[in-house]
Amino acid sequence: MSDAAPAIWWVRRDLRLGDNPALTEALKAGGPVIPVFILDEVFESYGACPLWRFGLGVEHLAKTLEEAGSRLILRRGKAKDVLTALVNETGAKTVRWSRAYDPDQVARDKGVKAALEDAGVDAKSVAGHLMFEPWSVETKQGEFYKVYTPFWRSVKDRDVPAPVSRPSDLNPPQSWPDSEKLEDWALDAAMVRGADIVRPHLNIGEDAASARLAAFIAHRIDAYDEMRDFPGEDGTSRLSENLAWGEISPRACWHAGIRALNEGKKGAETFLKELVWREFAYHLVWHTPRIVSGNWREEWDAFPWNEDERKAEVKAWKQGRTGIRFVDAAMREMYVTGHMHNRARMIVASYLTKHLLCHWRIGQKWFEDCLIDWDPASNAMGWQWSAGSGPDATPYFRVFNPVTQIDKFDKDRTYLKRWLAEEYSRPTKTALSYFDAIPESWNMSPDDEYPEPIVPHDEGRKRALDAYENRDF
Repeated sequence: MSDAAPAIWWVRRDLRLGDNPALTEALKAGGPVIPVFILDEVFESYGACPLWRFGLGVEHLAKTLEEAGSRLILRRGKAKDVLTALVNETGAKTVRWSRAYDPDQVARDKGVKAALEDAGVDAKSVAGHLMFEPWSVETKQGEFYKVYTPFWRSVKDRDVPAPVSRPSDLNPPQSWPDSEKLEDWALDAAMVRGADIVRPHLNIGEDAASARLAAFIAHRIDAYDEMRDFPGEDGTSRLSENLAWGEISPRACWHAGIRALNEGKKGAETFLKELVWREFAYHLVWHTPRIVSGNWREEWDAFPWNEDERKAEVKAWKQGRTGIRFVDAAMREMYVTGHMHNRARMIVASYLTKHLLCHWRIGQKWFEDCLIDWDPASNAMGWQWSAGSGPDATPYFRVFNPVTQIDKFDKDRTYLKRWLAEEYSRPTKTALSYFDAIPESWNMSPDDEYPEPIVPHDEGRKRALDAYENRDF
């Protein structure tokens, strides 16, 4: 054991031991390392499914640390107050954490750093959630990028450091501060009966994430470019869940993709582009933090979107009862699995914001409550891209046709059969499970008659184009 003062590794959305620069820097301080997770003001604001999923990730990390001879200290409260108290309790002189970029976390972290530095503590954030720090990618004019393709071109040939193996010695202290109990926080409370339905669809922890990446590289990346748009097929990596909570590092994914590219696997470049799309989302969140809560294109503030979430059309959209099969299947997939296929996300977002002319914030908030891979940057940019108010936006005149989209990407109706019970005499188990997950107050049954479209495509497209062409900006 070292005589040096302890260091605190402040655990956040970096639930891994391997390739974790914040943990590495805490170990470099030379003293014992105390891993700490705080259920703070930011995490308390999470929606039902993300908070529950993150709690499961925290629970898994705690077990992993115990197996490695360490432990995870749990505290609840404002981050600044909790960390200040822990520093006083333990005599820690160093605090390290993985850097965040969205406005809520940035505001919290600035307050924490100032308070700790005033107390004489060496407090620093460390890169690790991204491959490219947002301020390190600039145009020739020294400005940030507003369009994805030039951003991709500027970073695709950059050297990305290789991922670092998990440390063999976590240097635990001789005595530990008190810890709260995870079960006392009841992070699953808002999930109600849905938790038991969603749980089998989760892939929790660092080892599971690495196995998922390995399986994707070995079996699916070659066909990724052509198969990723087919929601009925297992054609994607599904790594968004693990990247969201830091159970795998983007560097590990990048280097696996580069190896696949060098081996001539055809879908590898597309996979790398998707990793950079995530980077681009954080690039924009850092430079224009308004993107998470307001229109990125501020002229869209004048657009007369419906913002009333109580409208019957919004309720039907949330419940997967719009009468538009692709939309309803996707919404039910999300409620049962906590995940939604990317092609489906574009369709449901387009339908809400264009056919129904509802504000993208309604959809963004619903996703914040329902997704196991919820990410503040990717979710905000995805919704604004679809609505037309964001960067690289879908042009206002492009209104996805959910009928022809299902004909193109689910020709044999595999996806629809998987999620729509009312349409079939012998519904699939997954389709029926939706009715076990939803609130009883929705009063829905697989024996119900499938509804007629609340807004047919042609009508919705015309209404959207009329509204866009008559806008005041």
